[in-house]
Amino acid sequence: MDQPVTPSRPRPRLVERHTDPHAYPEGVAFLDGQFVPMSQAKVSVLDYGFLHSDATYDTVHVWNGRFFRPDLHIERFFGGLKLLRMSIPFDREAVAGILHDCVALSGHRSAYVEMLCTRGASPTFSRDPRDAVNRFMAFAVPFGSVANAEQMERGLHVAISNRVRIPPASVDPAIKNYHWLDLVRGLYDAYDRGAETALILDFDGNVAEGPGFNVFAVKDGALTTPAVGVLPGITRRTVFDLSAETGLPARAAALSVPALKAADEVFITSTAGGIMPVTRIDGAPVAGGTVGPITARLKALYWERHDDPAWSTAVRYP
Repeated sequence: MDQPVTPSRPRPRLVERHTDPHAYPEGVAFLDGQFVPMSQAKVSVLDYGFLHSDATYDTVHVWNGRFFRPDLHIERFFGGLKLLRMSIPFDREAVAGILHDCVALSGHRSAYVEMLCTRGASPTFSRDPRDAVNRFMAFAVPFGSVANAEQMERGLHVAISNRVRIPPASVDPAIKNYHWLDLVRGLYDAYDRGAETALILDFDGNVAEGPGFNVFAVKDGALTTPAVGVLPGITRRTVFDLSAETGLPARAAALSVPALKAADEVFITSTAGGIMPVTRIDGAPVAGGTVGPITARLKALYWERHDDPAWSTAVRYP
């Protein structure tokens, strides 16, 4: 049997924040055909999802024991698989069942649920992606939001970074991916300026999106959200659906920085938080600096739909 390798030098001292590599949220994961606690869900360091960010994923949330619009998330996930030439040994129904079981086994009534597929690893560490064995995983952990309770109440404070989002000609934004360095650098720009989250720009200098969320501006009762270089989010789509139901004009179009700052209301949308108000941009208040009536109305409708069987699916807990 192979013997462990003895290091030739003393082991490096770990700084305090890195002393516990096994601190994971409570939850259940599925990989390699079995359900395991989150702390046991492992990926090889040779997986191209880790080495090259060669992966796609999607997230759906559970609220009060019900999945919200899971079919839309699963359909988008399979679309990403097709575009990236990946395959998994499960169809849509089977994936839905796996996500359900992750939540049911975890016991979480409100959960953040992710399905993902990495390119996987090649047995010979080949550079040819066709030699890699694609790997499907899923997990359910407690629900988390872009905005905390205080920020939901008074509105987020956002800064606009000059970082430019990866252009669609390079990475198709319709494929949900882990290419987040532009977004993360934008976040640090925002933190340096005392803001709580960030928006970054597209290649034309217009507003694009933020780390894991889309943005909407409300002006004279009409909604505008960026059209180019952004992920077509499911919550973004839900806003369009709710706007159509309530007679609010809504469109996807170029949104300049001045137009965003001159809006009557601004809000962001994400599976991780739903519809979240923005009341300050670059240190200045949006209109009166309070949560606007259209934002509040859409937010209320959004959460009401979570109990509607036409929009949600109940989890069958053990």
